[in-house]
Amino acid sequence: MNDNLTGVNMSRTMARMNRHRMRPRRYITGFDGIRTLAVLGVIIYHLMPASLQGGYLGVPIFFVVSGYLITDILLQEWDSHGSIRLWNFYARRLRRLYPALVTMLLGTTTYITLFQRSLLTNIRATVMTNLLYVYNWFEIGHGQSYFDRFNGESPFTHLWSLSIEGQYYLFWPLIVVGLLLIFKNRQQIFLIMMVAAIASAITMAILYDPSNTNRVYYGTDTRMFAILIGSGLAFAWPSRQLPEDLAPANRITLDLLGGASLIGLIWMFFQLSGESAFTYRGGMFLFTVLSGILVATVAHPASHMNRILTNPVFSYIGQRSYGIYLYQFPVMIFYETKVQNIGDHPLLNSLIEVALIMVFTELSYRFIENPMRHYNYSQVFTDLRHFVHEPRFNRVSGSIVGLAVILFAVTAVGFVQQPSKASVAKKTAIQETITKNSEKVKAQNAAALKAQKAAAKAAAAKKKQVAADKLQTKQAMAKLNSKQKVVVKDYNLKPQVVLAMGQTDLTAIGDSVLLDVSSDLQQVIPGTVVQGRVGRQVTEVPGIVSSLKSQGQLSKNVLVNIGTNGTITSAQADQVVHAIGSDHQIFWVTAHVPTRSWQNQVNSQINQTAKKYSNVHVIDWHGLALKQSNWFADDNVHPNPTGNKHLTALIANRIAAVNKN
Repeated sequence: MNDNLTGVNMSRTMARMNRHRMRPRRYITGFDGIRTLAVLGVIIYHLMPASLQGGYLGVPIFFVVSGYLITDILLQEWDSHGSIRLWNFYARRLRRLYPALVTMLLGTTTYITLFQRSLLTNIRATVMTNLLYVYNWFEIGHGQSYFDRFNGESPFTHLWSLSIEGQYYLFWPLIVVGLLLIFKNRQQIFLIMMVAAIASAITMAILYDPSNTNRVYYGTDTRMFAILIGSGLAFAWPSRQLPEDLAPANRITLDLLGGASLIGLIWMFFQLSGESAFTYRGGMFLFTVLSGILVATVAHPASHMNRILTNPVFSYIGQRSYGIYLYQFPVMIFYETKVQNIGDHPLLNSLIEVALIMVFTELSYRFIENPMRHYNYSQVFTDLRHFVHEPRFNRVSGSIVGLAVILFAVTAVGFVQQPSKASVAKKTAIQETITKNSEKVKAQNAAALKAQKAAAKAAAAKKKQVAADKLQTKQAMAKLNSKQKVVVKDYNLKPQVVLAMGQTDLTAIGDSVLLDVSSDLQQVIPGTVVQGRVGRQVTEVPGIVSSLKSQGQLSKNVLVNIGTNGTITSAQADQVVHAIGSDHQIFWVTAHVPTRSWQNQVNSQINQTAKKYSNVHVIDWHGLALKQSNWFADDNVHPNPTGNKHLTALIANRIAAVNKN
């Protein structure tokens, strides 16, 4: 009995000695460089998506770093004390994350309540789900696509990732304790983590739906593989147990792996579109594996990667990356709502937005994040009692308290004034037009298909007469029926054009701008079948074309009105053209979206595509509508009735001119 007790005591003594021998925790400065890489990717993507189409992948980098650091800290505490102090861990996380988050939520809701009330819809649920860290699941059912950068974009959309991290912080310490108690070999735990990460990536691939990426993009289960890779790495690669000295060959191997992973990540930033199927079927997982390799090499004290990613600029940005990430969307969305010519000066406006983001971030870092992180919350009631008895304010504390009272008060007003379901149903003039036209389109499409067949027969019977199209205006006018004569007058079209449009079949594929103009389009070109959807992206077009072809419903003439909601790459444009086919005439409408940075890139790509393919013809709506603000609704993007007439006439004239030759 005594021998057994002696053995136990000796074991405990040896364990304590081993713990004392373990190197003290070190701050890995290179992680600030990795955070800088991640936040720059996200910011550049949101400001100029055409320049960095994979910048949204900065989020998986954040996940890997968080998973590694948090697990490494938990394991160090377990090794030092034989336990994990859960409440201390939760308190540290709350002190670090909650003050800035609450400030951002209050500030953004206050601005919305005062200046942008159209965004008050679901504001209570949005704020509360963010405070409870379940906003990502709320977004799946209520939010728009992360890649729809135009239609009612929310200033809270980016917070989905913070909810996943919050869920991780809540449950992970408990899971770590369970794993450590069940498995003695930490390499086994690492393997379990990797299997779980692969399962998460497979779930993403299985659930991927190209028509709606919300489920796989926002879901905790489908995005957890990034955090699991970082967490598993901490079990196999603990920062305090990595040797400072390595054989030269091993050091070179580490540096080569780290350098290659860094180059690979940057390359994928430029290449991996958020709307590509490959992204969700292995691409994002591969990117995350590279992130894990970079984290591992930076964490190793014998590698040069830590030194490469360490400098004052990276340290500054990395330490403030949380605040930069928090404040980016509100600043961008509120700024872009007020400034109408962003598309004409994307770089200048992007620099202004970055400056504003950094100002808000610095103020938050100095006066909210740092003070609240170091505040002793156990003294809060004592401090309140002292303040009640002897209220004292200096300029800074008085300003902060006063601002906090205003933010809470206005947010409460916003909560009360959140539109009811009945009010939400009330739509803007643009939305009403689009909805009305969408309903008309469904009925008209069936008639249009019949009109196409009739037009084809009529065209065959009168081929010689129509092909010539050298009729004089009086002769053409005599052939018009009463409705066509109205069209000539209302749309200022030549009689020959109206006659030609009466015998033209057209498939129109596009976004909300097409839906806005669809009624006019079908009035001038009765044989028009409209395939429109609000928020549509270019990646959806090949699938729509394929479906129409399989049903024999793709017309000889195809109108493409895509570009309002995001960038168009050369490869995406090629896919659209190849899907439609060289035996069709393609009419691509340029984008008039001056409030977005991608306007000029989209139009440049459309023009390049037209030069590349002889059957692609540009309809330069942007050039015609430039400086014609009276043709548009308040958003300066969707045409009003006057603009719709001009756009319809432009389309009709271009189609008539091409088919005449």
